[in-house]
Amino acid sequence: MTVCTGNICRSPMAEIVLRHRVEAAGLGDHVTLDSTGISDEEHGRPVDRRARTALEARGYHVGPHRARRVRADELRDRDLVLAMTQHHALVLRSMLPPGDERVVMFRSFDPAAPAVVDGDERVLDVADPWYGGPEDFETCLDEVEAAADGIVAHLRALHRTRA
Repeated sequence: MTVCTGNICRSPMAEIVLRHRVEAAGLGDHVTLDSTGISDEEHGRPVDRRARTALEARGYHVGPHRARRVRADELRDRDLVLAMTQHHALVLRSMLPPGDERVVMFRSFDPAAPAVVDGDERVLDVADPWYGGPEDFETCLDEVEAAADGIVAHLRALHRTRA
């Protein structure tokens, strides 16, 4: 599960990119992907038109999407929960038992991402394009794509340990 604030920009962009990469890796029948937000402010809304434009320009099929808020019971059913920012990670971790390690920063899978120092994961925040222009959506998509192959490798390893 990928998680951002309202589930109309970053997390659905990440879900769509990951779905494409998971299918290309032959894991489509073994991995279930979805996305949510920590807020219900955008509940029921489709992918932001600017995010759709950026995705489609790079050849991704967007498809139907309706924003929804994450529920604690859903988190317990996921093997991996990918937070777009440190704030999202903190909210998600507060919904799970102490020590549960399913919540991981999305960009932590990007080999070129900055190193976390003293536990400050903000350096791994995926840029929020909401208040920006088309270039901000491109930057967001760049960050998502840069981490996607590392996530797919992680998912492949998870699948092997369960097979």
